Amino acid sequence: MARGQQKIQSQQKNAKKAAEKKKGQGADQKTAAKAALVHTCPVCRTQMPDPKTFKQHFESKHPKSPMPAELADVQA
Repeated sequence: MARGQQKIQSQQKNAKKAAEKKKGQGADQKTAAKAALVHTCPVCRTQMPDPKTFKQHFESKHPKSPMPAELADVQA
């Protein structure tokens, strides 16, 4: 078991490793989530991950607006 200076150095080293690991994970999850949102509603600018969700959103939120051409053949 470490004592004194060794213990302090070990704690600092472990804290640094944990901070780097946490920092790396947060950025990866954020960028992955942002990359998954590829479809944008032309009316309200809401982003959605897939065409099925996009079509459901468009039909429920904007029923009076004309359907975008990219959603014409999508099965909801």
